[in-house]
Amino acid sequence: MKPDIFQAISDPTRRAILTLIAIKALTPNAMAEKFDMTRQAVSKHIKVLHECELIKPEHSGREIYYHFNARKMQELDNWLAQFRQSWEIQFNQLDELLSTKKEQKK
Repeated sequence: MKPDIFQAISDPTRRAILTLIAIKALTPNAMAEKFDMTRQAVSKHIKVLHECELIKPEHSGREIYYHFNARKMQELDNWLAQFRQSWEIQFNQLDELLSTKKEQKK
């Protein structure tokens, strides 16, 4: 069963991996050094991110470099956009209400 993208990004280590490889493609060994964890532990995180298509492998000789898949993150952002406008309206209404209450106390 393919992991859910929200489960994948819920883990702080996986979010940190995404942040790192968004800047520069890395091998699993290089990632393990950045996180002070074993190669096996990093591989488990990589597997989840790869299954969700958030990262893409690229073979270079004997090494595998993992790249950030911006297109997949754009899909997530597009899905969230449908809610963003509603949130902004509600937050603006709350801000207006709090400002009004604050003014009434003066």
